[in-house]
This record gives sequence, C-alpha cells and structure tokens, in this order.
Amino acid sequence: MEREECMTTYELREMSGVQRLKETFNQTEKQLAGHGKRNVSILKEAFEGVSAGMMSDQYGTGAVIEDFQQKMAAFLGKEAAEFFPSGTMAQQAALRIWSDEKGVPRVAYHPLSHLEIHESDALKELHRIDSVLLTDPDKVITLEDIRRLEAPVSCILLELPQREIGGQLPPYEELEAISAYCREHGIRLHMDGARLLEVLPVYGKSASEVSALFDSVYLSVYKGIGGIAGAVLAGDAGFIDQAKVWKHRHGGNLISLYPYIMAADHHFEKRKDRFGDYYTEAKALAARFSGLPLVTTLPDVPVSNMFHVHISLPKEQAARALAEVQEQTGIGIAASLKDAGADRSYFEMALGDAYAELTEAELDDLFSRLGRALEAVRA
Repeated sequence: MEREECMTTYELREMSGVQRLKETFNQTEKQLAGHGKRNVSILKEAFEGVSAGMMSDQYGTGAVIEDFQQKMAAFLGKEAAEFFPSGTMAQQAALRIWSDEKGVPRVAYHPLSHLEIHESDALKELHRIDSVLLTDPDKVITLEDIRRLEAPVSCILLELPQREIGGQLPPYEELEAISAYCREHGIRLHMDGARLLEVLPVYGKSASEVSALFDSVYLSVYKGIGGIAGAVLAGDAGFIDQAKVWKHRHGGNLISLYPYIMAADHHFEKRKDRFGDYYTEAKALAARFSGLPLVTTLPDVPVSNMFHVHISLPKEQAARALAEVQEQTGIGIAASLKDAGADRSYFEMALGDAYAELTEAELDDLFSRLGRALEAVRA
C-alpha cells in the first residue's frame, strides 16, 4: 500500500500542520480544484480506441505531431505552431528569437513572471538576455508602465491571466492599446498564454482574436487542458522555423513525443468548450470562501477560473484547520500554503472538472466545517 494509505490518525496528529495538510490532501477522493488527481488515466483515456498500427512521430515529423500543430495554429489564428516538451523551453526560445531579431538582448515582463521567479535565471544564464520588470508585483501591467520604459527592449511578455496575483487580467481595451503601441514602436509582444483558454469567457473573445494582438503565443497543454506535459508555441512561419532550431538546441526535439501530443489533443477536444463553466463555478466558489471568517479572495470576484484564497492566520495554524476538514470530509481543499506576510497565508484555486462532481450538500458541509475549524484554531 502507498504510504498515504497507511497513515493512522495518530501519525497525522503528530505531524506539523503543514505536513498534515499535504498528507490529508493526498488521501482525499475528491477535490475542489483541477480535474482530479493526476494519474495514468490521463494517458489511458487518450489512447482508448487508438489503433495499435498508428505510426509514432519521429524527431518532429509524422502525422500525429504535424496534424496537432496545424490544428493548434488554426485555433490560435497563427500561420504555424510547434509542440515543445515544456513551456519554459518554448518561452525562452521565443524571447531569444525576438532579441536576436532586434539585436537588443533585453525583454520586459511582470516582476512575478514565471521566467523571473521559477527558472533559476535561465534567460540570463543561457541566453544572456536581461529583463526589465514592469509595474509593482501586486499590479497588472498597463500601457503606462510600458510607456515609462527608459531602456529599449526587443519584446514585452504579458501573462494572461497573471497567476501569482490571483489570475488578474487587464481590460481587453488595455490589451488592444498595448498591442498597438508595441507595433508602432517596433517592440514584439509575446503572450504567456499558458492559461489562455481560461480567459476567453471573461473577454468574450476567441483564442484567435486574443492571439491576433500578439506576435507570438505560448499555450500550455497540461494546465487547464489537463494533458501530461508540454506546450504549443505559435507565430508566423518564419518565427516557427527559428523556434524549431531553438527546440533542437535545447534538447527538446525528442525521437518521439506522441504520448504527450495524443493526451493533449484528446483533453483539448474534451475541455476546450468547458471554460465558461469553470469560470462560473469559480465565482460561486469564491463567494463561499469569502463568506467564511478570516477569509478573503484575490480578486474579490474572480476574472477567470483562478483565484487566491487568503486566510488571516499564520501558515501553520491555517494548515491545521484545512487539514482537519480534509480528513473529516475526504474533499481536498489545498495541498500546501504560502506565506502572505503579517500572519496571513494563502493558497491557489483553479477550477476544472472536479468541482462539478461535488454536490451542494457536500459543499455546504465542507464550508460549515471549515468555518468552525478556522474559528477554533484562532481561539
């Protein structure tokens, strides 16, 4: 049996709140967020009905990869697209291409961009590209932030939605203004659209309409879509020709990628029209959290399927309350917490298929228990 299945109530009680939070989450059968626990069913479901004689891709060629890339290029309204093993690799390739084009090894993005806080300075160490941080960490980038740039940049990266500040978004009119400004001033505009599908219901636009404002677009195939891993990078044909070269240089042109691609294709078709439901459910869930003592959400009303839940308790105390409720109900709320300063902590919610599997009675019971647990640890 797996370790988490063997944990006794006594063993859980002996853990710290943070440890217990993770263990109780691992034991839950249902979750509030995501598409359920990630396991091999992602691949198994995608391969059901596939002929054993279907040919694999080989070093980036073959129908299985080429057809998927063409489909995603059309979906994003771009001339071409390339599948990458990771979004980190795809975005570094994009920014390197735009930096080389202009001869300016400098790009601008949000202070909490994935490239800045999660990639060990890869852009600088591998590509010798410097970054300019736009706006304050808790704000969304605006046109005025870009106008105030003092040094020339080759490219500006915008993340839609801005994950680290609760999935916030600029108004669509602001995006249009930023796009027009960049084109007028010869600055390339790249979209970190890892969660692009999540923002389409908010903007009331198609993926191609939003992508048309950008020179290049990155889309994750495992986050909201729910595939195994990987990313799509899209742009004009010349850009993608260069992206293929950089994928090879990064070691990403593997002999075959079909398990990733087939899983991505299957789950894309399964979920591409569900993001409006996820958005509606996120607003309902955020309202439930906001009705609890000591709890607020960021934003107050979600602008995508994502938001942050802030608790006015230190991480250890909040973790104890959450862990207790997870253990009692068998419903996963969070596996970890982050410090928010001043005796506050928070966790992220991103809605997917899992939320719809919960009944109103289960949700009522969960939030009733959570409210009592939070009050108890505060007392």
